Amino acid sequence: MVRSLNILLIEDDAIEVMKFNRVLATLKMNHKIIEANNGEEALTILKEKEIIPDIIILDLNMPRINGIEFLKILKNDDYLKYIPSIILTTSNNHKDVMECYKIGIAGYVLKPLKYEDYVERIRKMLEYWSTNELISQ
Repeated sequence: MVRSLNILLIEDDAIEVMKFNRVLATLKMNHKIIEANNGEEALTILKEKEIIPDIIILDLNMPRINGIEFLKILKNDDYLKYIPSIILTTSNNHKDVMECYKIGIAGYVLKPLKYEDYVERIRKMLEYWSTNELISQ
């Protein structure tokens, strides 16, 4: 059964945030997006526990707390560590990929250059997670 997701999108680039939201609107996906500009802001949102996201989608290269630092903090929290975290980045650095999987991410998606390819990757990712049996908090 397809379900609507609460998605925490951690991205410091306003254009990338607009692009992500545009894809959801284009695909008519009814997911709730909670936006954070960096890892520090995301941790504040998560600690308030007002809305616990079903999944977290984050960039690696961010100011203050980068994606890897954020993941290490998240995975050390007994309450938050089960939220699936998916990296959405331009970094195809093998060291980054291996480090993220070692920490415990649920996926690593490269941002393609062509918009049509980006739309297709986001569609597939969100279709998967909206039909996946998620751990309820």
